[in-house]
Amino acid sequence: MNSSRIVQRLRLQASHLQPSRAIGARLSPPSTSQRHPRSLATMAATTDPKKYKFNHSMIRVKDPRESVKFYELLGMSVIQKFEFPEAKFDLYFMAYDSPKAKSGGNNFTDREGIIELTHNYGTEADASYTVNNGNKEPHRGFGHTCISVDNIQAACKRIEDAGYMFQKKLTDGRMRHIAFVLDPDGYWVEVIGQKSIEETENVTTTDVQTYRMNHTMIRVKDAEKSLKFYQEVLGMKLLKENANPDNGFTLFFLGYEQSGPHSADREGLLELTWNHGTEKDENFSYHNGNDQPQGFGHICISVDNLDAACQRLEDLKVNWKKRLTDGRMKNVAFVLDPDNYWVEIVENEKLSGKSNF
Repeated sequence: MNSSRIVQRLRLQASHLQPSRAIGARLSPPSTSQRHPRSLATMAATTDPKKYKFNHSMIRVKDPRESVKFYELLGMSVIQKFEFPEAKFDLYFMAYDSPKAKSGGNNFTDREGIIELTHNYGTEADASYTVNNGNKEPHRGFGHTCISVDNIQAACKRIEDAGYMFQKKLTDGRMRHIAFVLDPDGYWVEVIGQKSIEETENVTTTDVQTYRMNHTMIRVKDAEKSLKFYQEVLGMKLLKENANPDNGFTLFFLGYEQSGPHSADREGLLELTWNHGTEKDENFSYHNGNDQPQGFGHICISVDNLDAACQRLEDLKVNWKKRLTDGRMKNVAFVLDPDNYWVEIVENEKLSGKSNF
């Protein structure tokens, strides 16, 4: 990718904080009655997509001690840990949990903006083990996670002073209001400001309790198919579209409306990056992170009623990776999006009133 295109892409990623233009009719979803002639009243009575949350994004890590240390530096905490010694892996769920956080103190299923770290035992001692960060050819797919911060200059200086490397510093190139830091496994973490860079230029302090896990980015082959899936099947709304026809790509930001408008202060956004023309190439595909070489694992949606939600998905004829009835784990399901990214479905324990884990 040439430098001009990189600059344009970064400019559009940053501009998603600005008011959105009207979404073109070609990509606007049809009404529910147009999509599904039969009544959805029964399903709506048992599961309501308006109550869904974009709960977490999972990445595999080599050394959990180093990864937890990094994300703790960014202000996150381990809010839930599951250990599976018999299967030789552990899961760490990291999120913002201070009194200033969006969902501080909530059950881990009743949140947005979680990063799940998956550690397979022994990788930390294997000098040859590395993860696929999703940004290197020929295995591109997952792009990055993104945190928003109060004072971006001070926040980036604090991260750099702690010894972490940057893919792009604030001072690199012409885009001086976003940065990309590398976590211990080389995953990209975008850093954006909740205020203008002019407003925070001379501020030397930063409060990690105000940070947000703003969005997760994945690349998609066919924008229309992906938008249809995430809106009509998973119930998200298209909150922002940034088109750059001159450089051949468009960015789409989706999320659940009940979590608030598109802004740097919210969590639970999904960014879809579409490079124009990929949809016309029959041989083109993105790497889903679960085929070798592995890295990114999945995103996860928490729902109000797991059985009803999965029945709704069944009725909508989704492609399943794992149904609720498959295997021994009856409390999670996985569907495949149009690019074969995995989407986990779990139950929001606050809404269901029962423990599911």
